[in-house]
Amino acid sequence: MVDKNNKWVLVTGGAGFIGSHVCEALLKRGRNVLVIDNFDQFYSKEKKDKNLREISRVARQGQAAFQFIETDILDITPASFDSFPLESVIHLAGKAGVRPSLEDPDGYFRANVTGTLRVLDLAVARKNLPVIFGSSSSVYGNDSVVPFSENQPAVLPISPYAATKRSAELICATNCHLYGLKIAMLRFFTVFGPRQRPDLAIHKFAKLIEDEKPITLFGNGKTSRDYTYCDDIVRGVLAAESWLRDQPAGTCEIFNLGGSQPVSLLNLVEALELALDKKAKIKWEDKQPGDVERTFADITKAAQKLGYAPQIQLHEGLKSFVSWMRTK
Repeated sequence: MVDKNNKWVLVTGGAGFIGSHVCEALLKRGRNVLVIDNFDQFYSKEKKDKNLREISRVARQGQAAFQFIETDILDITPASFDSFPLESVIHLAGKAGVRPSLEDPDGYFRANVTGTLRVLDLAVARKNLPVIFGSSSSVYGNDSVVPFSENQPAVLPISPYAATKRSAELICATNCHLYGLKIAMLRFFTVFGPRQRPDLAIHKFAKLIEDEKPITLFGNGKTSRDYTYCDDIVRGVLAAESWLRDQPAGTCEIFNLGGSQPVSLLNLVEALELALDKKAKIKWEDKQPGDVERTFADITKAAQKLGYAPQIQLHEGLKSFVSWMRTK
């Protein structure tokens, strides 16, 4: 039985990479955590099961409670959580990845836009339940001025994934206006670290270099990304959730969460070679559609309102990632 006097944080997609780290951090702060996840086949259920076991271990070590419900975000209704007195929602569920979205735009729209609507329905039904929405730096496209600031229009995303994230942001803003919801939209900038999805560049490249297999680089190697270590993202998410709960109804804000230190593709490979103590074998291919030229977060707003300040540099984060990869 759930104690009606204890508040819960609902984390959608909580068995995933970022979500599992967020859940552990909440539990360590004494917060009760309710996770939903549908074990999307984008990567193996085994990896998410392992993440859930780690979350359970953290819960057992402390005083906070943890429960998991396997369900699709598209199937939830406000009644789905009637037995849980929720105090906030951290919405991280959805389909991820730029290139896969080119093959399945319909699926990405359903998961990322309609799925977000389901969460907003819950927030409306629960009388202004605060919502943290995990968005993406990809919404800025190629036409935004660097560094990317939240006041730029972001009206020309160049992949279905980016378009669905920007659409979900607009749906969030609409619901703030119509129903007085409290929502913070967090634009994540290329998150990496232990448990990173196997399709992402750092994980994929590191595994191939470790196995002495060639990696494929697209374009000329000059594209750049603002890499952000997972612990810094988690600190930003929790700071936003704490800040939002104290804001008035109708609050609707966007925050960049990034490392604010862009790294070129070639420099990333060099950093991986150093962390792995191995040399990469490189194959070159033409640039892929949907890939942006650069990402670079202006984190001034997050610093001012949330106290956000990234602490982990790329080289330090890569060492932690490689250590995890070699022992998992």
